[in-house]
Amino acid sequence: MNYFTRSPSKEAAFTVSSLNRQIQQLLEASLPWILVEGEISNLARPGSGHWYFSLKDDKSQIRCTMFKNKNHLVRFKPKEGDMVRLRAKVTFYGPRGDCQLSVESMESAGEGALQLAFERLKNTLKSEGLFDSETKKPLPNMPARVALITSPTGAVIRDMITAFKRRFPLTELTLFPSIVQGSGSAENLIKQLHRADANGYFDAIVIGRGGGSLEDLWSFNDEVLARTIFQSNTPIVSAVGHETDFTICDFVADVRAATPTAAAELLSPDTKVLMDKCLQQSALLKYRIEQNIQQHQQRVDYLTRSMRHPKDRLEQQQRQLDQLTQRLIQSVKLTLEKQKTSTDYRCQRLLQVSPEKNLAQHQLLLNQYQVRLEQSLKQNVVNKQQTFSNLIEKLNLVSPLNILSRGYAIPSKNKQVIRSIHDVNKGDSIQVRVEDGTLECEVTG
Repeated sequence: MNYFTRSPSKEAAFTVSSLNRQIQQLLEASLPWILVEGEISNLARPGSGHWYFSLKDDKSQIRCTMFKNKNHLVRFKPKEGDMVRLRAKVTFYGPRGDCQLSVESMESAGEGALQLAFERLKNTLKSEGLFDSETKKPLPNMPARVALITSPTGAVIRDMITAFKRRFPLTELTLFPSIVQGSGSAENLIKQLHRADANGYFDAIVIGRGGGSLEDLWSFNDEVLARTIFQSNTPIVSAVGHETDFTICDFVADVRAATPTAAAELLSPDTKVLMDKCLQQSALLKYRIEQNIQQHQQRVDYLTRSMRHPKDRLEQQQRQLDQLTQRLIQSVKLTLEKQKTSTDYRCQRLLQVSPEKNLAQHQLLLNQYQVRLEQSLKQNVVNKQQTFSNLIEKLNLVSPLNILSRGYAIPSKNKQVIRSIHDVNKGDSIQVRVEDGTLECEVTG
């Protein structure tokens, strides 16, 4: 049967370009911005900065593109196999006839649920008054003892200790090591918080960790931990993550610090500022004492001029006045000396914790270690030389050349040592090695 014998149809035919354009218009009009979840595969990050990947489930997949001006806002680094949630728009690329997603934003598939739980708990606690400023306890001006609740390893604890030592090294720091991420971390933080707040020993408590994703910081969004912070008697500073990270602990704590280092700076006065204040107070005290002396001296002079008494009484009162003046001067001097002694003592304590002293001690230890190292190296070289000499002597004892020097000879045939008369035949040419050379010989019998 011939199917091409019918008369031509009058219906207009699509060109490929017009067909693809129609498909594009229909798709993009019927599917505006959508949310879609799936697994990342075939991820590529070329030099242009754009991301190209496929989003798939157990039955299908679709191509995706996320341009550079959008992907730099993603809070995590996606990789093959990650489950993600995308806000995207369906597009149709006409030249290739491909359907793909143009991605606007990306988040971890589990992060959306965490964010929803975070907002729900935040609203609940806020409505109960746990975030009210009236319930916040003020921080002490100069805390003598501070508890640090964080991981015993990592940069956070080192940064806080460094900040305290730099600003006010007299502060007593106590670490309550805790797990800050993963299973059981919230319970561990609560346990350590109860320990630090138990007997009122500490003037302030810092609870925190380094930055991370919402999932990494989830232990600090625990409801029981938030209520424990609210019920604590000791002022608490929350130092969780970076400046842009917020947790429930930040809202319920008495003070929120942008970073762990900032928390240390909040709780430690600047040593230089204290020194300047001491000098200012000392100068003010000296000025007021001198002013007081001048006022008393003026009154003494006034009373002296106003007295109109007989000569004996006048002289007696003058002596009493001189004695009182001397006692006043001595009292003022004694007061000045006490103030100076107190100021010198405080300055000496500050100088004792100066980094220069530690540097000098470490430099002395370094010099001692350098001398010991040089001595050890010299002794090691001598020992190695002695060992080498002993090995040379032992080698000479078993050397074939040493045996030849005692009158022995080594016969060989074709560079093989002759050990038996069966190794040669009559008429064979052999070589005989003696101490000072080799003899060419012939076997005659």
